[in-house]
Amino acid sequence: MNADTHVLDRPPAGAGVDWTIPQDWAAYTPEDHATWDLLFARQAALLPGRASESWLRGLDVLKLSKPGIPDFDELSERLMKATGWQVVAVPGLVPDAVFFDHLANRRFVAGNFIRRRDQLDYLQEPDVFHDVFGHVPMLADPVFADYLVAYGQGGLRALEYGSLNRLARLYWYTVEFGLVEEAGGLRIYGSGIVSSRGESIFALDDPSPNRIGFDLKRVMRTEYRIDDYQQSYFVIPSFEELLRVTVETDFAPLYAALDGLPDLAVDAIVDGDRVLTHGSQTYAAERRRG
Repeated sequence: MNADTHVLDRPPAGAGVDWTIPQDWAAYTPEDHATWDLLFARQAALLPGRASESWLRGLDVLKLSKPGIPDFDELSERLMKATGWQVVAVPGLVPDAVFFDHLANRRFVAGNFIRRRDQLDYLQEPDVFHDVFGHVPMLADPVFADYLVAYGQGGLRALEYGSLNRLARLYWYTVEFGLVEEAGGLRIYGSGIVSSRGESIFALDDPSPNRIGFDLKRVMRTEYRIDDYQQSYFVIPSFEELLRVTVETDFAPLYAALDGLPDLAVDAIVDGDRVLTHGSQTYAAERRRG
């Protein structure tokens, strides 16, 4: 189920009005399943001591009865029992309103294609490994599961305010590339990190990136890049605090306040930051020279 592009502007033939499609588990090839198994084994061996305990506990939900790529029906049955979530297949990147509506109703959208063997270490567009291995373990955590519901509800409101770019940054720096203070150090929970061997190491060990204490307003001012390792990571104190801040914040005045402030660069350190690591930014500098 490899594909050249999965970015669409309307539901393809056979998709529902909510953009969902059958996963068609039987259509995966032995090579597809072998690719999943290779990626799974590699990351599962690397992440103990690096990933958060919540993510590691949630990994058990992926240990299903069939080999290879998880069957979304079986996976959803297990998730429903844990947190009321389910995983639904979509043909690619769906419109924002569709994405937010699914999250608000405890449905996580996942691509059903998997990367090629020559893309093991980097794929710009999320595939089934990123979406399922990266995201689903955290959906088994009740607190984080509630956070994603709140985010989906907030996303639908953000569309009304024209502030989607601000809210996208919150998703990026938490759900995709978040770190959490845990066990006397830092741990990974963002799906973009846990599904990447290179960034699983870089995010915690490399001296290059900034690691900054999470602040909602600060995060929503900060630009991000999609084509390389992050130059700054934001660190939450706990998932309970992330949920509390999200639920208790009135986003309308926050969006209004942000409209009067400049965006911050991906590598910026500013007054008021709680800096856990002031990065050297050597990685970014070397990439620019290269």
